[in-house]
Amino acid sequence: MFADQHVESLGGAQVSMRLQRRFLERAGHTVTVVAPRLHRPAAPDAAYVDMPSIPVTLDREYALSWPGSRTDRFVDAAMATRPPVDVVHVQADFWGAFIGHRFAARHGLPVVHTMHNRVDVGIEATAPFPGAVLRVLNGWARRALRPASRARGTCDTARASDGWAYLRRLAALSAAVTAPSAHFARRLETHGAVPPGGGVDVIWNGIDDDVLDAAVSSGAGERRPGRPRFVWIGRMSPEKRLLPFLEAVAASGVDAEVEVIGGGAQSRAARRLVERTRPVASVRFSGRMPYAQTLARLADADAVVQTSIGFETQGMTVFEAASLGTPAVVSDPDIAAELGGGVWSVTDATVPALADALRRAAADIAAGTPVAVDSTIGERFRQSSRTAAMVAVYARAASR
Repeated sequence: MFADQHVESLGGAQVSMRLQRRFLERAGHTVTVVAPRLHRPAAPDAAYVDMPSIPVTLDREYALSWPGSRTDRFVDAAMATRPPVDVVHVQADFWGAFIGHRFAARHGLPVVHTMHNRVDVGIEATAPFPGAVLRVLNGWARRALRPASRARGTCDTARASDGWAYLRRLAALSAAVTAPSAHFARRLETHGAVPPGGGVDVIWNGIDDDVLDAAVSSGAGERRPGRPRFVWIGRMSPEKRLLPFLEAVAASGVDAEVEVIGGGAQSRAARRLVERTRPVASVRFSGRMPYAQTLARLADADAVVQTSIGFETQGMTVFEAASLGTPAVVSDPDIAAELGGGVWSVTDATVPALADALRRAAADIAAGTPVAVDSTIGERFRQSSRTAAMVAVYARAASR
């Protein structure tokens, strides 16, 4: 597997890859994860190939490995001491994708590419000049992926420079493309980001079977008395819309407990906003937490709040919550539709609309009548079932 970021760093894709690796190994497969080296202490793991990297964020949580001949030689040397590879699974959108596709091309290996990122929305939310960034990104892809294009016999002469053109380039080099939600798969297919001769396989990112079983057996569905409890989980960056959420908490006037789990660049701004607005609700910043502890918080909450719009290709947290019987306040209509139930929908992208949804949720929770979660999600979201589905895709890709 190739990733943009080390799988021990913060992020939903990283959590998913750690789970995938463990359940693939449980099923008897061998997994190597190739990603940029972390720039903070981490326990050594023989399954990781940590590429030379440079930090790209002030907190040094995320890093970049440059795709080029030097990195190619490093990866080849590291992989030469390991068992032969059958399938390259690229779960990256940028430098990790380039490095993974180049490795597969050099060794004549099939690629299964999981699209985690709606590139156009993500760059627009995080870059000051998104059009220029996308032009540079497409130019970078044309140069970095040229060896892969030659090896695969493709010749992409298109000069398009939007986010979909970029994803089309990656899909064209893949034996199979998967997406973590039906709504993102539909968008990929509509814009032609599909592998040659095929469509996009929908395979949800899953929840740890063992943790789910433990949470269910411990009676996590029985509500602890007290005020309504909301939890927000994620990276504290603009596209996740933490600050609008905290503004909505203050504007709603709800008397509730609010827990914010995660870290990132907007952490200080978020704390200052709470100090300035002084909401009726109590707001606790809990920082980053281990996966099992985060799931325990989800199980104990009355509702998880999802605030990004158009950015998420799945929205892991709300599916994890639903698996545990916890409903959600959902801002993204695509995610709300995919959940199918157990949702207080936010009518638009404004703070007043989010505040209104929080008031509705708090009132229902206090009355003992929260919205009902789809009871089938827990079984459909188990990582064991997701791994079995992905292994079928691997087999199909390898047979080609």
